[in-house]
Amino acid sequence: MGGRKKEASISPEPSNSGGGPGEVATNPRYLCSPPLAGGEKGAVSAMTLHRAYIGFGANLGDRLATCRKALAALAALPGSRLSKTSSLYETEPVGLTDQPPFINGVALVETEGDARWLLAQLSAIEADLGRVRGARWGPRTIDLDLLLFDEEIVASVEFTVPHPRLHERRFVLQPLEEIAPDLRHPVLGKTVTALLEALGEEGGRVEVVHS
Repeated sequence: MGGRKKEASISPEPSNSGGGPGEVATNPRYLCSPPLAGGEKGAVSAMTLHRAYIGFGANLGDRLATCRKALAALAALPGSRLSKTSSLYETEPVGLTDQPPFINGVALVETEGDARWLLAQLSAIEADLGRVRGARWGPRTIDLDLLLFDEEIVASVEFTVPHPRLHERRFVLQPLEEIAPDLRHPVLGKTVTALLEALGEEGGRVEVVHS
């Protein structure tokens, strides 16, 4: 199975300071304080942190630079910290296949905010990085998906957690296995490694990006 090779995680790089999409880390729309369980406003407390696994991907423009900017923006979220990032992988598009290949990865963010708050921050980061929503599964400048949030199970008109197609996507499972192989899907009851093995050879090409 291609792409199972592991490489060192790629740390986020600081955003450009020239304004526009590069200045994501200063946008007040997502630098608002999360709803805290207690303690000083905006402070990160180990007693109240939720663990959120976030999938990210891009297939337009400078894909690698955009993913790094997204990681820098996640690291800048108030009441939160970017704890782990996977290697970056080049992957075949799924669903709508007539488009450029993606760069994908997964990040672990520990945060005092709840899932709804975090989703709002992800949408704001996408917008600041130039995301324009078009066709489903179509090309995009950046895509940030909330895959798992603690062991929460939510199915509402606003969002669904765990991500409903998490277990079907090699471009998500492979980087997720790199940083959390024993993490268990709260609905299916299987580890990430088991879900990845169940895909067999399905799910498209996934290869580590060498940079």
